[in-house]
Amino acid sequence: MTKKFLFIPIIAAVAIGGCKKDFLKALPSEFTTPEQLGEAALQDPSLLNGNVAGLYTTMFTPAVGGTTGHDDFGQKGIDIYTDMLQSDMVLAGTNYGWYSNIANYSAPINFTTNPCYVPFRYFYRQVYGANTIIDILGGTNATPTGGNARTMGQAKAMRAYAYFYLSQLYAKSYGDGSEKILPLYNTADPTFLNQPKRTAAEIWSFMIQDLNEAITLLNGFTRTTKDQIDQNVAKGLLCYVLAARGTNEDWTKVQTLTSEIMAAYPKTTKAYYVYDGTNIATAGFNKVTAPSWMWGVDLTLDQGLNLISWWGQVDQFTYSYAWAGDPKRIDRGLYDAIRSDDARKAQFAAPGAQYQLQPVNKFFAPARTAGGARYVETDNIYMRADEFYLLNAEANAYLNKDAEAKTTLKSYLADRITNLSYIDALAGQALKDEIYLQTRIELWGEGKVYLALKRDKRTLTRGSNHLFLAGQSIPYNDPRLTFEIPQQEVLNNPNLNN
Repeated sequence: MTKKFLFIPIIAAVAIGGCKKDFLKALPSEFTTPEQLGEAALQDPSLLNGNVAGLYTTMFTPAVGGTTGHDDFGQKGIDIYTDMLQSDMVLAGTNYGWYSNIANYSAPINFTTNPCYVPFRYFYRQVYGANTIIDILGGTNATPTGGNARTMGQAKAMRAYAYFYLSQLYAKSYGDGSEKILPLYNTADPTFLNQPKRTAAEIWSFMIQDLNEAITLLNGFTRTTKDQIDQNVAKGLLCYVLAARGTNEDWTKVQTLTSEIMAAYPKTTKAYYVYDGTNIATAGFNKVTAPSWMWGVDLTLDQGLNLISWWGQVDQFTYSYAWAGDPKRIDRGLYDAIRSDDARKAQFAAPGAQYQLQPVNKFFAPARTAGGARYVETDNIYMRADEFYLLNAEANAYLNKDAEAKTTLKSYLADRITNLSYIDALAGQALKDEIYLQTRIELWGEGKVYLALKRDKRTLTRGSNHLFLAGQSIPYNDPRLTFEIPQQEVLNNPNLNN
């Protein structure tokens, strides 16, 4: 990274969201270096709480990707990018222009565009923030104890989280590849600038080490809010990293980790996953308190979020672009593939109905008044247990354990699809195809199916209701599905391709 592109903005963010105000007032000015802050934190680990909270706040803050765009609001903004690239989310109007260059696939292959810049800046900003905390605690190779171990565990998990998404969005080689894909930073030291790309194998090794250490460091950690990473969230992130590499050893580890997550969290039940006209208190994918939500943030009116948010782009019942003329709909081909006896089909308004093919019974502001929620207090979801029920079935299928995969899949779908007998006849690739289909249905709009497209090396086919490229089939490795490293980094990092 270069100072011009990354470090000046993030230093300001760390200062704002860093140590507590009373700490800044109480300690003399010489407490400024990571080493000195680390010594103070040994006496009072809570001194770093503000730094960690800053990482999590960055996940939903507008303009964290360095632009004034209404598509720049952290993780959930990038989730919309990936859902549209994978194409199960359809941009059904272009009155305002947001996401048009994603929906028509022109942005990812043009390194001057904001969609290439925003994720790169956002995720490296998270890397820098995590490295700042890690440096304060003694550096990557330090082994802090007590409360500082919990802080280190969260910072290392966040660093791996950022690198994982960078690897999915910007790399054309995964896992053990020798292709150079991304600059690697393990410190916030300002002398450690302008690093060259490192190989996919090095990036994967770095992520896996971070997450394994985070899982150890977070053992016994009981978080106070779900926006924090705990041991199960770190396990979930490791599942995604290993599955993307996809060796037999990786899938075996994924099977173990997903089983542990399944034992810790329930799947989302019907009372939560679809609004049926009576269950407004539970349904809606808008409450971080839902038992199956593993990682998410409780958004409140005090945060002042409105149009520049996931809800401000997607929800018909929020004052949003979806309400005002740019609706986001399910791909018609995927909608048609949902069985008639699948309760999840009712998450979407039927073709021809008011709000046709919009997710009005999955995601909604509880008042259910069109355009009515001016400010956002519906919550953001980053991870839920259902991802790992499905990934458990996928792991077993890739390990050629079809019986186990079918058992997991049928158990998971038991309160979703009435007649599951068709699964009994599935095997091999047909079983993998069904698991992928169920992943697409279950996780629509949650930013996760792009990851499945890449790890399973799938080809997408756009349905008839797309405004651009309707009916076209596009493989996972098409250049239009991976972002170019942005112009700012190419110009400002002379060592990028060394």
